[in-house]
This record gives sequence, C-alpha cells and structure tokens, in this order.
Amino acid sequence: MRPTVDAVAPGAYPVAGSRVGKFRWVICALLFFITTINYMDRQIIGVLKPVLAQDLHWSEIDYGNIVFFFQLAYAAGYVGMGRVMDLVGVRVGLTVAVVIWSLAAAAHGLARSVFGFGLARFLLGVGEGGNFPAAIKTVGNWFPVKERAFATGIFNAGSNVGALLTPLLVPWLAATWGWPAAFYATGLVGFVWLAFWLVLYRSPEENPRLSREELAYIRSDPEIPTAKIPWLQLLGYRGTWAFVVGTFLTSPVWWFYLFWVPDFLHKSHGLNLTALGPPLVVIYLMTDVGSIGGGWLSSFLIGRGMGVIPARKATLLICALCVVPICLAPRVESLWIATLLIGLAASAHQGFSANLYTIVSDTMPRDAVASVVGIGGMAGAIGGMFVAQAAGHVLEATGSYVLLFTWAAGAYLVAILMMHLILPRHRSELTGVAA
Repeated sequence: MRPTVDAVAPGAYPVAGSRVGKFRWVICALLFFITTINYMDRQIIGVLKPVLAQDLHWSEIDYGNIVFFFQLAYAAGYVGMGRVMDLVGVRVGLTVAVVIWSLAAAAHGLARSVFGFGLARFLLGVGEGGNFPAAIKTVGNWFPVKERAFATGIFNAGSNVGALLTPLLVPWLAATWGWPAAFYATGLVGFVWLAFWLVLYRSPEENPRLSREELAYIRSDPEIPTAKIPWLQLLGYRGTWAFVVGTFLTSPVWWFYLFWVPDFLHKSHGLNLTALGPPLVVIYLMTDVGSIGGGWLSSFLIGRGMGVIPARKATLLICALCVVPICLAPRVESLWIATLLIGLAASAHQGFSANLYTIVSDTMPRDAVASVVGIGGMAGAIGGMFVAQAAGHVLEATGSYVLLFTWAAGAYLVAILMMHLILPRHRSELTGVAA
C-alpha cells in the first residue's frame, strides 16, 4: 500500500514549552560545523586557482576538467551515500563519508598534475556526496515540520561560513607555508569534528541526552508513514521529481559561484590572492543571512496559517526573483556593486536551497529522505558537470562572464515554475505515486 499523510491543519503545530529541551539544536550545530568543513575542503581550489594555474600551467579547460571530475564523483557519491544513509543510519554513514573526503582533501597537497588533482577531486566528491543526504535525513528525524526549514537554513549556513573562512585562511596558509599546507590543514579538521560526532550522536529514540518531552515534541506532527521503499520506486513520487528538477537547475549555479567567482573578481577587477578576501567575505556573509532567513520565512508563513507546501513555494519564488539582478554583475565597472549583486544572488540561492531540501522531508517517508536527497544531489552534480565543461570552453573562447551570469539569473525562475507544476497544493494530497 502506498504511504499517505494526514492533513495538517494550519497553525496546528504544538508550541515548545519551557519543559521541552534544546538538545536537537546541538545536533543542528554538529551539522552546521561539518557543512562548514565540507565547503572549506570544496572551495579551497577555487580560491587558489590563480596561484595553481600559474604554478602548474593550467588552461581554463584544464581547470574545467578538474572541476568536472569532482562533479562526476559527487554525482555518484551523492546517490550512493544517500542510499547508504538510509540503510546503515547517519551515525555510521556520515562517519565513513567524512573519513573519505578528509583524506582526499589532504591528498591535494601531494598532487602536481592535472591528473593528480583530478584524482584527488574525484575522491573528494565521493566522500562529500554524503554530507547533505545525512544532514537532511538528520533534520527530518530530529525536528518537527515547522522547524525543519529553519534548522536546514542554519546548518546550510555552514556552507557560507566555510566559503567565507576559506578566502580568509587559505591565502595566509599558502603565503606562510605554501599551497600544499592549506590542503593538509583543511583535511585535518574533519577528523577533529568526528570525535564530537561519535560522542554526541545517536538516533532520537536511543540518545540518553534527549528528554522524553523533547522527543515527544519532535514526534508531534502527522508524518508520511515510515516505509521501506525500493530505490527505483522512489522515482514514482512527486516529491522526488520536484527535488530532482529544482536541484538539477539550480545547484550548478552554486558550483559556478564557488569555483569561478574568485577567478571572475581576479580577471574583471584585478584582485590578487590576498585582495580576494574582503569581497568574498561580503558575499558569504550575505549568504548566511539568506540561508537562515529563507528557512525562517517559510516557517513564519506556516506559523501564520499558510499550508506547508504553499509556504515553501512562496519562499522559493521570492528567492528566485532576488537572483535575477546578477545578470548585471559582469556589466558593471564597480567592484563593490558587482560584489553586492553576486552576494544577493548567492544569498537567495541559499534561501532557495534551504526550502528545496526541506521539501523532501515534507513529502517523503522518513526512511526514504536520504535516498531522495541523494538522487536529487546526483542530478545537481550532473548539471554541474555540464556547467564545468561549458564554463571552461566559454571563457577560453570569449574571455567573458556575461553568458554565464545571464544563465544564472534565469535558472531559479524556471525551476520554481516546474516545481509548482509537479507539487500539489497541500501535503494531504500526497498519496505517493506521481501519476
């Protein structure tokens, strides 16, 4: 029998009283810190690109190929690790993922060729593919419906903090000890985090630090019943396709920001490695606001009586509209106007992303959440593979970022239109199979 979900009356969510504990936010903090580490390991190559390209004689196509290998592995890692999280649980699954990507991050320091960097990026992608399936599954297990987008926005803000810390720390590490040391240092941090994860994390029902009152609060919402669903059958669910479409169209834009914005600032505004820091800090400080604010907005709308899915859609549309002005970024002469345009778009992406991820736990059985996030993440990484190749060739041929920023400006409006057509109006209409 297909899983169904009971209707959730607007405003019917219980309010956490004074006796309800806050340990779920400790779990959210763990997710925030590992996402920060994940993005530091991921973005470091973008910050070091001007130095690496000069020292190792890379062309734009060489760099595009290195990014392509990461995206290829990330696609496989996302879908594979997503299934692993549903099969063995996030405590073990995320531990394995962090070990793989931390070792791979450090291995970049040993590479000296395009092939060596491509191999290290490939292994990094395999491991990093486990972070978001594990995190979204954890949020679905540890938070009631009305808090999920906010919790997702908080942990997802770790991606912005990681992207912010990288241009602050990496140039100093590279200037002081050489660029290999920057890779060694960021790889080491993942193992420090693992110690806290293994000590603090158990499932809610098994965690001795969680009170009975907080557990009851976490489990207080009507949910889509837990069900073991074969992997291929997940492709019959509207929630799966909404997430796949949204991620395929928008995730490549975020990859573009991570891997090419430092180069854009370098080539368009003459910034060297140390001068990249202030603009990138502004961009990623803005994205923190967008990530948390986007998650808060849909939760606010739900609290004011709007249905869960309409609240998510409304927030997604607002975020999509905020991305549009980025098409002006390569056309303005002012460094700081370009920086603010990119920051606004990146901020809107993170608000969009917080709600996009939350749609999975809104629409799918709990035991299928990580698998669906894995499928969608694979789609996003495949889109990123094409963008990596296209960006390298466009820049090699034209030397201009105009086409790339124009594409980024419209991707989110297309995504929200398609998701609106896929998703129903209310959770009570989710009977499982799409058609």
